[in-house]
Amino acid sequence: MKLTRQVAFSGGHRYWLADLSEAENKALFGAWASPYNHGHNYVLEVTVSGRVDDRHGMVVNIKDIDAVLKERVVSRFDQKSLNDEVPEFAGRSTSSESIALAIRDILKPSLPGEVRLENVRLYENPLLYVDVGDSEEVLLTRVYEFSASHRLDVAGMTSEENIELFGKCNNMAGHGHNYVLEVTVSGVPDSRTGMIADLGEIDGVVHAEVVDRYDHKHLNVDIAEFETLNPTTEVLTRMIWQRLDGKLPVKLHKVLVRETARNIFEYSGEDE
Repeated sequence: MKLTRQVAFSGGHRYWLADLSEAENKALFGAWASPYNHGHNYVLEVTVSGRVDDRHGMVVNIKDIDAVLKERVVSRFDQKSLNDEVPEFAGRSTSSESIALAIRDILKPSLPGEVRLENVRLYENPLLYVDVGDSEEVLLTRVYEFSASHRLDVAGMTSEENIELFGKCNNMAGHGHNYVLEVTVSGVPDSRTGMIADLGEIDGVVHAEVVDRYDHKHLNVDIAEFETLNPTTEVLTRMIWQRLDGKLPVKLHKVLVRETARNIFEYSGEDE
């Protein structure tokens, strides 16, 4: 059984290495390079696993998990300058990747009972989060939005068959969605930057290949690949994978598309 507990803390940090020049720091960290701190309201989700105890029906007492998180993480990180006041980051980057890895290493020997640490997820903000497990590989997820319309219609079917299959989604003029796209990449953080890739480079590729291309478009009419493909969100999700795979500066791990709050699709290249 897995159990996930969430806590929050606020911390300041900076992307700046004291032994490098301004030009060298900017070459490493790009637009985020600065000798001055900026802050985040971090949200931390810690997932543990274990057997359900027949005596009390729990994997572990949540109070015990909370006590560890408060003592080992929140009390040490909250309202702190991470670069200056948290020993784990002395001479080490305070990227989200580095912070998540440090929290994992802090928590592993501190968990109560016989539970196992499965995953640490750290949200730097609602549009960026990282996941770490046992290995040094980190999953980084970047969130984007685009608005587009589509009509679900299969050319080889009759009008009646299309209406029966797709209902109001077969509306002749189409209908639209505010799509939320999550792009997850994987890699081992660079020893100097603490990052698995330059976020600016990831953003540039995703915007060029997907967001700017699809935003405020009618997929059936404006996008060449959907002239012969029915633009269901399953097909759209797979198409986004194909457009991104091999073009990002780091390995693509997963694409997730939220068509609505109730319709969510994800793809990891299973059919490629």
